[in-house]
Amino acid sequence: MSKEIGITAKKVEDLSEWYTQVVTKAELADYAPVKGFIILRPYGNSIWEKIRGQLDRRLKEAGHSNAYFPLLIPESYLQKEATHFKGFTPEVFWVTHSGDNVLSERLAVRPTSETIVNEAYARWIRSWRDLPLLINLWNSVLRSEITTTRPFIRTSEFLWQEGHTVHATKEDTDSEVMMILEFYRQLIEDEMCIPVLLGFKSEKEKFRGALYTTTLEAIMPDGKAIQMGTSHNLGQNFSKPFNIKYLGKDEEMHYAWTSSWGVSWRLISAMIMLHGDEKGLVVPPQIAPIQVVLVPIYFKQEQSEAITAKAKAVAATLKKAGIETHADFRDQYTPGWKFNEWELKGVPLRIEIGPRDVQNKQCVLVRRDNSEKMTVKDEEILDQVKSCLQEIQRNLFARAKKALEESIQQVTDYDDFKKILAERGGFVRACWCGMTDCEEAIQNDTSATIRTLPLKDEKPFSNCVRCGKPATKVAYFAKSY
Repeated sequence: MSKEIGITAKKVEDLSEWYTQVVTKAELADYAPVKGFIILRPYGNSIWEKIRGQLDRRLKEAGHSNAYFPLLIPESYLQKEATHFKGFTPEVFWVTHSGDNVLSERLAVRPTSETIVNEAYARWIRSWRDLPLLINLWNSVLRSEITTTRPFIRTSEFLWQEGHTVHATKEDTDSEVMMILEFYRQLIEDEMCIPVLLGFKSEKEKFRGALYTTTLEAIMPDGKAIQMGTSHNLGQNFSKPFNIKYLGKDEEMHYAWTSSWGVSWRLISAMIMLHGDEKGLVVPPQIAPIQVVLVPIYFKQEQSEAITAKAKAVAATLKKAGIETHADFRDQYTPGWKFNEWELKGVPLRIEIGPRDVQNKQCVLVRRDNSEKMTVKDEEILDQVKSCLQEIQRNLFARAKKALEESIQQVTDYDDFKKILAERGGFVRACWCGMTDCEEAIQNDTSATIRTLPLKDEKPFSNCVRCGKPATKVAYFAKSY
């Protein structure tokens, strides 16, 4: 389909087709020759760069440094942590040859970096003076996806950040895990306007090899949950097999404690689905590569000079104030075509400048989130643009927060539990006995999993929703991507 005809699928009728069209027609990504891989186009990459910049700033302010580790990992490294290895083996791409020569040991194409990172940490850490070691990686990982793939949601290669830290005690590691979880919440809620539920994963759902896993979970318009990020306390599960020890202040040797944490470009998929509409993307101002687009409107060539001059002046004023601004002076497209293109790309605010606006010393502002128009005097343009961007940011979050709250249903009856998940979806708040076999039975019956257990235990309000035994936890169940 050509970009000129815009989005032809209805979001409420066919979310999957609508999503695919938005990704490709808004020029976020394209399909690669190998199944399960995508090409990140410049506009999609610019959104990822904004997300990366917001998080990278927080991490560096908290004392973390960026590094890079190799893509290929010896199989023997993965085998050192048995649970970790068992969990990732089905997803690993393996390198077995160098040219025509068979390698003496298979090399895994990085599915995650815990093993290669910890092997290095064992060489770098000697005493308590070397701790904490706070390193973050911005890279890609490869995991063979045998199920249906979808850009940004589930692909065999994806961009992400993965943090790997080493600490002297469990308490220090706990603090790191929770600090990162809060950084993620700030990024996802405050910048991306995506409300989330924070909590712990169950033993069944936690990261392979972790002591415990914390998570941030969002709900999408089709009623499915999406895991937005995770932060793990790995305990000493990696430090012992990799022999990460330090000489303590007590002159004794101690095994260190480690954490890992990450978010991926899956954040972009949630932004698309949650905020987008029938016209295409809606990008929150704080992560928008272009926050304001100026479109000059003239019908006679003699009008162009004055309108262009004004558009350049307005753009310069906004840029000087730190607002990401683009003036679209392309003559080969009509103003209406430009309106549609920038709406498709989700630019938060459009400024229209025509002959009457030059004459009356004004501009027309059009909000992407609700299509509201307002006429603003030239001397008020900067203040009004700032105000509009702030209001768009607040409105997107408030709208999404309401949808999240309306998606949560509390149940005590298992038939109701199954009916809600089959017909409506969303989060189902229910009591659980804490037994893995019961959790697995629920997944077999409904395809739903425990998405999160609240950070602060909530008092059970009934017996276990499935088995009827005394409940030990309140859990939030949902089907997921």
